[in-house]
Amino acid sequence: MPKLWNDTIEEHRRTVREAILDTTWELVAEHGLLSVTMSQIAEKTGIGRATLYKYFPDVEAILLAHHDRHVTGHLQQLADLRDRPGDASERLAAVLERYALICHRRGRHGTEELAALVHRPEHIAPAQRQLVDLFQGMLAEAVEAGELRDDVAPGELASYCLHALAAAGSLPSEAAVHRLVAVTLAGLRPAG
Repeated sequence: MPKLWNDTIEEHRRTVREAILDTTWELVAEHGLLSVTMSQIAEKTGIGRATLYKYFPDVEAILLAHHDRHVTGHLQQLADLRDRPGDASERLAAVLERYALICHRRGRHGTEELAALVHRPEHIAPAQRQLVDLFQGMLAEAVEAGELRDDVAPGELASYCLHALAAAGSLPSEAAVHRLVAVTLAGLRPAG
């Protein structure tokens, strides 16, 4: 098979998969998690049920794939901020700010049953590990540059930051989120 044909088939498969993910999310948002069927997804996506089943076995698998795509996008945003030019503490502040805003926005949409489905420990553990590693690496770099306190191990500081910033999900405004980030950064600075 020519390379162009393979690229075209793969692009088509990606497009269909993305359409399935987006359509399912829209249907769940509109009708609720327990009301969405594979038939509805196939019809609204504009594909046959048999085609849909070639991609996903059930609605839960689609929602988990949608969540994976969403989380991967967030991790990429954080990694892009980490990798940009600038000193370690400026990049760390940008990452903390973005992560807090992600947490804040996450608290604004979805239902408890949907959150329970996509946030099961076995499902989120790999992303959580990546997040901890990203924070720990940035904190270690800032400590090494003398920009942060060195009396607490970077791994412990990473855990502290993640837990502190998760509170952004329950804050009433983005202004409150910015204050939370400022308080978190203040706690990371060297004493005196």
